[in-house]
Amino acid sequence: MNKSAQTTASFYDLEGTLVSTNLVHTLGFYAQRQQGLLQTFKKSAMTLVKLPFFGITDLYSRNVFNEVFFKSYKGESADRLRFFSEELFEKVLKPAIFDGTFEMIKTSKKLGLRQIVITGALDFTIERLMDHLGIDEFAANRLEFVNGYATGRLLPPVMASATKAIWIREYAEREGINLSDSYAYSDSISDLPMLSIVGHPAAVNPDFRLKQIALQHDWAILNLK
Repeated sequence: MNKSAQTTASFYDLEGTLVSTNLVHTLGFYAQRQQGLLQTFKKSAMTLVKLPFFGITDLYSRNVFNEVFFKSYKGESADRLRFFSEELFEKVLKPAIFDGTFEMIKTSKKLGLRQIVITGALDFTIERLMDHLGIDEFAANRLEFVNGYATGRLLPPVMASATKAIWIREYAEREGINLSDSYAYSDSISDLPMLSIVGHPAAVNPDFRLKQIALQHDWAILNLK
């Protein structure tokens, strides 16, 4: 594709960047809506007990986190997960949108940038949120389902760390996106590869390590809270 046909984009991480929730909050929401037999109750209780562990694991390693976290969805029906996704949006995700999120997206759109979210969240949990925020496209993790039930595994590619950067490069090549003139936003040091491949990286509500990197490289630092 010739250079004149290229366009630009804003690539966003989701959790901690546009909303204050994370994957653990979503799992907790589903766990609390377990109903029925004693076995189901026990599974719900065990999931809730694990939530602090998942948070610590995510701080340690995003890849390890993905390996153990999504196994908690094993045995869940696709119908049930989608049934509660609207309530998840209304009760968990919508109230968690940062005050400055809409203004940031609005400003980006005025510059003619395509709005794209790349997230480790599950696709069916954020579809409603993406519409609400006015996001053009998104790439998210996808659970594997067999006969309508989750196996606890993710379908590739698993959206985390360097994989996000690979996805962006492939997307840019396919869509004619000029990465040098594009933007990327994240709150986490785990997204450093994603931030490093665009011409305009920004640390949003950054963790300590990402803030230090941003200061060293004179990247924009934004606070949307």
